[in-house]
Amino acid sequence: MAISDTVIDVLFETASTYPEATALRHRRAEGWTEVSWTEYRSQVVRAGRALLGLGVERSSCVVILGGNRPEWFISNLATIAAGGLPSGIYTTCTPEQCGYIIDHCEAVVAIIEHTGHLAQIEAVRRKLAAVVVMEGGGDEDGVLTWEAFLEIGDKTAQDELDGRIASLERNDPCTLIYTSGTTGEPKGVLLSHHNVVWTARALVKQFRVTEKDRALSYLPLSHIAEQVLSLYLPLVVGGSVSFAQSLETLADDLRAVRPTFFFAVPRVWEKIQARMEAAGASSGKLRRRLVRWARGVGMVGGRAGQRGEPMPSGWWLADRLVFAKVRARLGFDRTRFFFTAAAPVARSTLDFFLSLGIPILEVYGMSESTGPTTFSTLDRYRTGSAGWAIPGTELKIADDGEILFRGPNVFIGYHKNPEQTRETLDDEGWVHSGDIGMLDDEDFLYVTDRKKELIITSGGKNLAPVPIESKLKGIPGVAQAVVIGDRRKYLSALILLDPEGIAALAETVGSNAKDPQTAARCDRIRAFLEDRIDAVNATLAPFESIREFAVISEGLSVENNTLTPTLKLKRRVIHEYFADVIDGLYAPE
Repeated sequence: MAISDTVIDVLFETASTYPEATALRHRRAEGWTEVSWTEYRSQVVRAGRALLGLGVERSSCVVILGGNRPEWFISNLATIAAGGLPSGIYTTCTPEQCGYIIDHCEAVVAIIEHTGHLAQIEAVRRKLAAVVVMEGGGDEDGVLTWEAFLEIGDKTAQDELDGRIASLERNDPCTLIYTSGTTGEPKGVLLSHHNVVWTARALVKQFRVTEKDRALSYLPLSHIAEQVLSLYLPLVVGGSVSFAQSLETLADDLRAVRPTFFFAVPRVWEKIQARMEAAGASSGKLRRRLVRWARGVGMVGGRAGQRGEPMPSGWWLADRLVFAKVRARLGFDRTRFFFTAAAPVARSTLDFFLSLGIPILEVYGMSESTGPTTFSTLDRYRTGSAGWAIPGTELKIADDGEILFRGPNVFIGYHKNPEQTRETLDDEGWVHSGDIGMLDDEDFLYVTDRKKELIITSGGKNLAPVPIESKLKGIPGVAQAVVIGDRRKYLSALILLDPEGIAALAETVGSNAKDPQTAARCDRIRAFLEDRIDAVNATLAPFESIREFAVISEGLSVENNTLTPTLKLKRRVIHEYFADVIDGLYAPE
């Protein structure tokens, strides 16, 4: 086995090369705490031995439920070192969703951030050998504090862990990423050591990442993009990672860390844009005129750069007077690359930042490609394009417009789901993405539609609408429900009442409504629906909740082309047909 073929090989090699360099930085009450690469490796080994002591076998799963912090990284790598499979669970998952993942992967151990997460796994705790908390006490039965967990490792023989590490192979499963499927049940994406290491090294090569680079980890670590960029990329080069305190403190954390590259989902970019626009509106008249002039120069310069043309006159002055100051205030003064992915981003947002000398490079990918499938670089990008295929991979468009790709970053398959694996990964190694796109003459990819029915919010959350719609249709009097939210900040729904059930519904709520039209305007019926939708929301994760809804009086039918002959929703047609209603659900307050 060649050196650095596995994730643990990479960890050991990097720790040997940069023993005293800072690997992890975490802000605590007393200030920033730093962990060297030597200490990082030591803690991974100690935690790996502890997992063996708790009964983790080869291919056993360990679930990790918590925010961004060193213990998440250590737990993840320790599981891999023990020959197991780490699987992150979003902190926003419901008990039902947590239970599904723990059951499906047959997890042996759950490592959670604090005891507040116990309620999320309570229904399946008896199936776990142990629960470990990263922070705080573990007074309850079967709950280990982090230190008590590590002490178990001190009692486990080192040679046992050494044997597990030595047995790891590059094509072995390394990690398990759960992602939503079209049926609503999460699919477990199995990635190999080679998938992870190859992808990280491909990014290192294209973006010239070195041990001097600094990352800020703040997005959910259950997502493959955050794992690749903040965990595995620094692991390959010996760079350092700082952990944000929370998404709410991101602005302060950015200024404190000043990362050299920054990745954000569209919703984060939208929030930064809104904050900047609000600040700009309150500035003086002279300042507003200066910024307006600089943005004009910036836009011309951004477009010229994409065409390989020289910057316009005034660019350097605009950069000195405006762009550099903007970057400094945001904490971007050392940032060399800005990325976005996980959801479609509005062209207006891309243009806003481009006009301020901040070109955002779009990435297209999925868990099945270990994160990126395409990317852009500063010397080769187009605003609105998802970039080009990573060198060493292949990308093509099928006859029906579906995006297909293959390469060293392609996943092993779906955990315990051979049928879905065969549907997604064909015999020639091509992944059928479920997305529709086109390639231009320069091989830039443009993603134009979604073949599958997944909704991706502007915050990058992936979710299947069908299970939510099924719950909504369980409300008395509701005949159809259509969940809206693709590229939007939150979910909303179109609710169609059953004409034959309106009389009974009206009697229940004390309404005088007689038909769909009067029912749609009735305050009593709306109040009833609000109450029942709130009850549905209580069974969903926060990002799945329905925030707004509209009662439509016109039916969904085959005749008006909103339903297929088999009565399935034609979502694109529905979006066009009810465009005004939907826009009203997202109108500014």
